Amino acid sequence: MSSSATVGLATMPTPAEMGRAESLYSKVGWRLLPVLLVAYMVAYLDRINIGYAQLGMKQTLPFSNEVYGLGAGIFFIGYLIFEVPSNLMLVKIGARKTMLRIMVLWGLAATAMMFVTTPTEFYVVRFLLGAFEAGFFPGIILYFTYWYPSIRRGQVIAIFMSATTLMSVVAGPMSGATLKFLDGVNGWHGWQWLFLVQGMPAAILGVVLFFWLDDKPAQAKWLSPAEKNLLQFNLENDIDTSGKAGHSFGKSLRDPKVYLLSLAYFLLLGATYALVFWLPTLIQSWGVNDVLMVGIYAAIPNAVGVVGMIWLGRSSDKNGERRWHYFACVFIAAIGLGITTLLTGALVPSLAALSFAVIGVAAATPLFWTAVTEYLPKSSAAGGIAFISSLGAFGPSVSPSVNAAITKATGNGVYSMYAVMAAYIVSGILLLMVVRAKKTKG
Repeated sequence: MSSSATVGLATMPTPAEMGRAESLYSKVGWRLLPVLLVAYMVAYLDRINIGYAQLGMKQTLPFSNEVYGLGAGIFFIGYLIFEVPSNLMLVKIGARKTMLRIMVLWGLAATAMMFVTTPTEFYVVRFLLGAFEAGFFPGIILYFTYWYPSIRRGQVIAIFMSATTLMSVVAGPMSGATLKFLDGVNGWHGWQWLFLVQGMPAAILGVVLFFWLDDKPAQAKWLSPAEKNLLQFNLENDIDTSGKAGHSFGKSLRDPKVYLLSLAYFLLLGATYALVFWLPTLIQSWGVNDVLMVGIYAAIPNAVGVVGMIWLGRSSDKNGERRWHYFACVFIAAIGLGITTLLTGALVPSLAALSFAVIGVAAATPLFWTAVTEYLPKSSAAGGIAFISSLGAFGPSVSPSVNAAITKATGNGVYSMYAVMAAYIVSGILLLMVVRAKKTKG
C-alpha cells in the first residue's frame, strides 16, 4: 500500500529519508485502507442490490417496472440535495462523526427496505437511502487529502475504488444465494433477508470507523511524533497544481471548469453503468445460457480490472501524471468495447477483449478523482469534490434510458455501445482540456 514515488519535500530526500517515508505510508495505508475498502464495498452493494432484490419483490409485491425505475432514480435526488452539505460538515466536525452518521443512518434505511409494502413507502425509503449515503464517497476522497500528498493519491484512491470492482465479482452469487436459500426462513421472503443481511453491516461499520479512524494525522495515537511531523511536512510542501491560492467554494461554483469536470464525470459514470447493465446480456449473446456461468464469466473481467486499476494508479503516482493516464484509460475502454462488438460472439476472444476494456473502465475513476483533488484548491476541496460527485451521479440515472432508446430506434444494441464508447472518449478529452500538466517545484 505504498508508492515508489518520492515525497513532496522541498529538497531532494536522501535514500534514508525515502525509506522512512515508504515505511510510514505503508503503515498509514494498512491502518486506513482495509476498513475503508470494506465500507465502500458495503456502500456499493446497498446501492445496487435493488436490482437483485426486485427479482423476488416482483413475485410478492404489486410493483411495476416503472415503480422500480422511479425508485432507482429517486435515490439520486436525495444524493444530490445532501452531497455538498455533508462534505462541508465533514470539514467542521471531522471524518469520524461524519462516517458514523452516514453509515448508521444509511444502514438502517437499507435494512428498512425489507418492510416496504407500497410504492410510496418504496419511494420514501429510496430517497432516504440516497440522502443518508450522500457525502460518503466524496468524504473519503477528501479524507485522503488529509493524509496523503498529491503524488501518492493515485494508487491510494485506486485501491479504495477497487471496492466496486471487487464487489461486482461477489454481489451476484451472494445475492442469488440469499434469495434462494433464505426464502421462507422465519416467515420472511428472500428479498427481505437480502436487505437485512446486506443493510445492517453498514450500521455496524459506522461504529467501527468512529473508533478506528482519526480525523487528522496529528490525532493518531498509533503514530510517533516524528511520523506525524513527516506527514504534516509532506502535506504542507505538497506540489500546488491548482494555481488558485485562497480560492473559496463559492468561486468554484463560478468556475466553468468545475462544470466541465462534472460533465466529464457524468459521461464516465453514465458509460460505466450502461456497461454494467449491458454485461449480462452481452455474455448471454455469446451462447452462455446458464445464469450461474454468466455470473462467473462476468467476474473474470472485473478481476482483471482490479489488477489493472492498481497498476495504472501506481504508474500515475510514479510519473506524477494524471491527464494522459486518464485519457489512456478511457481510450482502452473504448477500444476494448469496440473490439468486443466486432467479434462474432466467440467466447474466449470476446472475454479477452472485454477484460482489456475493463482495465480502462476500472482504472479511470480513481485517476479522475486524483486529478480533481489536485485541481481544486484545499480551501474549496470539500464542497468542490461533493459538487462534482453529485452532478456526475446523474449519469447512471440517464444512461440506461438513453441506451435503451438508441437500441429501440436502431434495432441493434451495438449502436448503444458506440454511444458508450463516445462518452468515454469525450470524458477523456474534457479532462485534458480542464486539468493542466503538473508544475514542478524547485
